[in-house]
Amino acid sequence: METIDTLKNGYKIIQDSQRFKFGIDAILLSDFAFDFIRKDDLVFDLGTGNGIIPFMLGKSRAKMITGLEIQKENVELAKKSVLMNELEEKIKIVHGDIKTVSNDFEKHSFDVVLSNPPYMINEHGKQNPLDAKAIARHEVLCTLEDVITAADYLLGTHGKFFMIHRPFRIPEIFSSMIKHKIEPKRMQLIHPFAGKEPNLVLIEGRKNANPRLKIEESLNVYEKSVDGKQPEYTKAVEDIYNRKWE
Repeated sequence: METIDTLKNGYKIIQDSQRFKFGIDAILLSDFAFDFIRKDDLVFDLGTGNGIIPFMLGKSRAKMITGLEIQKENVELAKKSVLMNELEEKIKIVHGDIKTVSNDFEKHSFDVVLSNPPYMINEHGKQNPLDAKAIARHEVLCTLEDVITAADYLLGTHGKFFMIHRPFRIPEIFSSMIKHKIEPKRMQLIHPFAGKEPNLVLIEGRKNANPRLKIEESLNVYEKSVDGKQPEYTKAVEDIYNRKWE
């Protein structure tokens, strides 16, 4: 069943309740990258799903935002959202495979690349490999190495790479980034609650940059619940959702 949700920047996005819907990770990644996008940057989103990240960045200074998605049903939803918001001059949705970006795009032709990729190695909690939710969560159709290889191909000199992932894969992420000459420059750990182990990490890398990593202050997502009530977002997360997305 299709629903239409209105984002904080005023754009509307079509979602399918039977497929994988966007979550807070896409919002956190968009916020992490937003202020680092320069005027007239060409931006690329690897594995765009229903286009949530391009729409969150729709009022940024980017000249054009391209979203690549392998699942045809997601592509059609995202394209419908582009038309509904009259954003054809700002957002382009392309049906394609992360593993074959070299067939469809010019090398080193983008200034910024983002990705909210599948987090889990395919053997972890394996599901139906053709299920839309399994594809979004598990490395069924692409691996972490595939994502970073694609970012390497797409990024121009000193281009920026932004990704959200799981902390337990940080060593693998950094190893692959450095191999592809994308130097880790900024990192932020995301905790579900204060005092709990982080379950997400935001990472920024720069192509052909010198080594130097900045660790941002950690972010707690929820306040601790009181009397069994549904936990509420912390003020920091509320501020991210309610920021001026332009």
